[in-house]
Amino acid sequence: MNIKVCGITSVKQLQQLEGLNIDFAGFIFDKNSPRYVGEKLDGAELQNADFDIKKVGVFVNPTYSDVLDAIDNYGLDVIQLHGEETPEFCKDINEDLEVIKVFHINESITSIDDLVAPYDDACDYYLFDTAPTQTSPKGGGEPPLKGGTGKQFDWSVIAKSKIEKPFFLSGGIGVADLAKIKAFKHPDFYGVDINSKVEKAPGEKDMALVLQFKLGMK
Repeated sequence: MNIKVCGITSVKQLQQLEGLNIDFAGFIFDKNSPRYVGEKLDGAELQNADFDIKKVGVFVNPTYSDVLDAIDNYGLDVIQLHGEETPEFCKDINEDLEVIKVFHINESITSIDDLVAPYDDACDYYLFDTAPTQTSPKGGGEPPLKGGTGKQFDWSVIAKSKIEKPFFLSGGIGVADLAKIKAFKHPDFYGVDINSKVEKAPGEKDMALVLQFKLGMK
């Protein structure tokens, strides 16, 4: 099972994740996020880091040039699209790098298969996250955060869906959920995305918790 740790804000954290053999590290490029990497990490420092871990750039409704600039400046390996990006936009990005398309799940979603169908040939992976319910911590009319809610959705709607593409589960997942993750069965279940439940503070990961999670997944 693959593990993605999102919300990384320093090369030191990346080095630590590499040492733990974590598969994916997420760097958030949404300025509304408290884990926004743009003000915390020098792109050249990340670009020159020689690691096996896949560096994932996380975006919310970016322009095409936003993504290309980040690829060039930060040496990204994968692009995660967390907003209302169209299948056509995802396809365009997918010509350059692997793409993870995120879908936000709540009780109003009755068919996962209908939800993902337009993106079947537009990305490499899906990621299912909890739909946002709170407003941005910055206030001032900022839109709700598109992730990092620290809350889980009902995974049963995923379990009964065909999907037929590798997918990640995300949203409020931590060490306390290890048994639940192991009990979850789906032929396309590819990985788990963890973030707020393995932090000391937003953007500051608790590597002891990440290690505990990693060992618990074996």
